Amino acid sequence: MLQLNLIKAAAEKISPHIVRTPCAHSKTLSDITGARVILKFENHQFTASFKERGALAKLLTLSGQERRAGVIAASAGNHAQAVAYHAKRLGIPATIVMPRFTPNVKVENTRHFEARVILEGDVFDDAHTFAIAYAKEKGLTFIPPYDDERVIAGQGTIALEMLEDFPELDALIIPIGGGGLISGNAVAAKALKPAIQVFGVQAARFPSMAQALKGMPIHCGSQTIAEGIAVKRPGHLTLPLVRKYVDDIFLAEEDEIEAAVLLLLEVEKTVAEGAGAAGLAALNQRRRRFEGMTVGLILSGGNIDLIALSSIIQRGLVRSGRLARLTVGIPDVPGALAEVTSILGRLNANIMEIRHQRAFTNLSLKLAEVEFVLVTLGNEHIRQIIEALETSGYRATLNRHTPDICE
Repeated sequence: MLQLNLIKAAAEKISPHIVRTPCAHSKTLSDITGARVILKFENHQFTASFKERGALAKLLTLSGQERRAGVIAASAGNHAQAVAYHAKRLGIPATIVMPRFTPNVKVENTRHFEARVILEGDVFDDAHTFAIAYAKEKGLTFIPPYDDERVIAGQGTIALEMLEDFPELDALIIPIGGGGLISGNAVAAKALKPAIQVFGVQAARFPSMAQALKGMPIHCGSQTIAEGIAVKRPGHLTLPLVRKYVDDIFLAEEDEIEAAVLLLLEVEKTVAEGAGAAGLAALNQRRRRFEGMTVGLILSGGNIDLIALSSIIQRGLVRSGRLARLTVGIPDVPGALAEVTSILGRLNANIMEIRHQRAFTNLSLKLAEVEFVLVTLGNEHIRQIIEALETSGYRATLNRHTPDICE
């Protein structure tokens, strides 16, 4: 099994070429969760994810002949950019196989590092199978995303830095996809501090590692906001490492991950993708378990689609009551709408959108339905608005439905 000396050797080799990312105490998140929260900002790497560590550690072990022949990787995101970026730096030709439905922005970001991009298959497993076959055909070296000892060792360098900065850490909570990140860091952390606890977190829709450890058949969903850990097959090398070194695995629901992304944006002013926020999601739901402990969270990446981020922000505002959608029934006569908007104005509710319609409603023929989207001060403010409208004779209904981003 992987040993600490290999992780330390990887750290020595990669340290001149990667960012030693900040590791800092978050007072506000500590106040919220009841634990002393330490954040490791791997979203500050040049390609905005921890994947650079493992990719570079592997690339630096290649022979001269392997470098000249080139490398290949299969990925729909962070691993692709990490391999492409460091291969370019080292003068190694790189080919990246991505599923056909990979967002264009990720494809273009990978091409920006002068990698050859092949779009193959509908899902990652298709791209992965093609990449392995293509590597054999063309004599390329395949760079695995997680199931490789050198890659795992590179990822484990994060724990070395965290424990150097905060040796008092009691626990680490680490996202799990294929298991490379948590394997390397669990080995490093427990070698340096045997009493430390290491916990993994998976998206509830992709619990492959948790199921594999229990000997259960693996059943996963189709989509998650935490696509960086949406892996259906744990690694052959990572599974026994996780079994030996990881104390427990938590599952995070979609709404919990969304809330964590928004919390990091609001509190830390940092952008984390779904996978990167999974550790905070798990901690936030298990406050009693970690109360009073010093807990390290790895913000593993920040490559989130801007449209998804925009949706998370708006949905979070809805859940907190700062954005509200009210449906109000009003008499279908001149001046009625003006009176309602006047009431809203007196109560300092800012109207963002308004939709007035008569046909699609069950109200009386002499009534119209008006839907307002309002910026408010929160749930108590919404209650006051509804009470004022009803006191003035208007029936108001609050619509809180926020459909799942991944439905």
